[in-house]
Amino acid sequence: MSGFFDIYSEAIAIAALVFYALAIISAIEATYKVRTSQGAIAWSISLLTFPIVALPLYLVLGRNRFDGYSDQRIQIAEQARQLFKHSNDHLQGHIVELGRDCTVFDSLLNLTSMPATRGNEVELLVDGEATFASIEQALKTAGSFILFQFYIISDDELGRKLANILLERVAAGVSVYVLFDEIGSRPFSKSKLRRKMSEGGIEVNPFNTTRGRRNRFQLNFRNHRKIVVVDGKQAWIGGHNVGVEYLGQDAHFGAWRDTHVKIAGPAVLGAQITFATDWLWATEQMLSIPWPTEIAPAGDCEVMVFPSDPASEFEEAGLMYHQLIVDARKRIWIASPYFVPDRAIISALQLAAFRGVDVRILIPETVDVKMVGLANWAFFRELLPAGVRIYSYCEGFMHQKVLLMDDDLAGVGTANFDNRSFRLNFEVTALIRNADFGYKVYQMLKTDMGRCKPLSLADVESKPLWFRLGMNIARLFSPVL
Repeated sequence: MSGFFDIYSEAIAIAALVFYALAIISAIEATYKVRTSQGAIAWSISLLTFPIVALPLYLVLGRNRFDGYSDQRIQIAEQARQLFKHSNDHLQGHIVELGRDCTVFDSLLNLTSMPATRGNEVELLVDGEATFASIEQALKTAGSFILFQFYIISDDELGRKLANILLERVAAGVSVYVLFDEIGSRPFSKSKLRRKMSEGGIEVNPFNTTRGRRNRFQLNFRNHRKIVVVDGKQAWIGGHNVGVEYLGQDAHFGAWRDTHVKIAGPAVLGAQITFATDWLWATEQMLSIPWPTEIAPAGDCEVMVFPSDPASEFEEAGLMYHQLIVDARKRIWIASPYFVPDRAIISALQLAAFRGVDVRILIPETVDVKMVGLANWAFFRELLPAGVRIYSYCEGFMHQKVLLMDDDLAGVGTANFDNRSFRLNFEVTALIRNADFGYKVYQMLKTDMGRCKPLSLADVESKPLWFRLGMNIARLFSPVL
């Protein structure tokens, strides 16, 4: 019997040594591969201090590089260039010239192959009823193809309604392609609705962020994009997913505040190419659709479709936000449900307020992720004294990702103001330059602020001790949230 216990003890000791060795190796890897010094420190300390808890978390959540996609990025980027080149001759007359009074498009062009184009019509869609009514109307009239991509697709009343429209178009000879995130839409992936769509002739595929040897257990990466393209002539980008909660029918959150945009004109090509590159990763096949042979202007808005992803050498979404804050001269208003900025963004916001820019942050009072909600408050203590104004939305859950810079540049898309969107997610933002559209966004956000409670430093300091302790802990983990 004693021999058995000796062998058992030795096995446990060997397993413990292997476990700690893996934790040390992972801590060393974190110092090289985690993109921020704060994140590297947080992971290294956790792995060395609490390896039993931290090692499994690191294996699932720790990496900032999407390995499989990174390996194929050259091919995917080349395919995107070919798609762009295919339509480039038709875009030439619509591309916004560089070196004008707006420097934002100049710098962001170096981060993406998508140029800003003029001659676009953009419609602001406030909340789910307006958004899905607009999408449904266009889907019903599709004559050639439909591209339909959402982070979440639910097998509920809204999901089934949209699926039936897509099935009707397939029966009419329209090609329909559907992409969803395998983590965000996990229930949908095994649902009757997905099976019905596939059997009805719709090409339905997950984006597969866990594909690849090292990605199998990795939950860090999500395709958070929401893109709809109809016949290459109209596109929709914004914060809504496919689910009845986005129509305000969630029992917990109730009213749901979100924003989308509808685009017509040359910029639709940017949304189409973004979908096509995602489709290439998901299926290892090029998207088989007609590409434009003629692009006609539809309005007077300048639009840049700005995709960002975790395989890039640069933190594209974070740099986009940083550029807009730095360029602001009159105002920078940001609405985001998740406000967990890094040090560079905090400094940029402080400096903007110091130079007299009207800096306002809109966040929801009710949050769906408690740790993120605590982290939100942790950053207020640095921003409020600098003159940044913070508003807490009180009428339901605010999920929109909207930015207004000065009077005429607005951003509507999928990127939140946090580490996940800056470094881990596939996102897309429509940047729109037009004074009339900017005024509509201004009016919309002013209405939202009327439904908010303005926060002060006294509100932060009046929180109970346990809440302030939670704020500080959440801040420590903000690089890995």
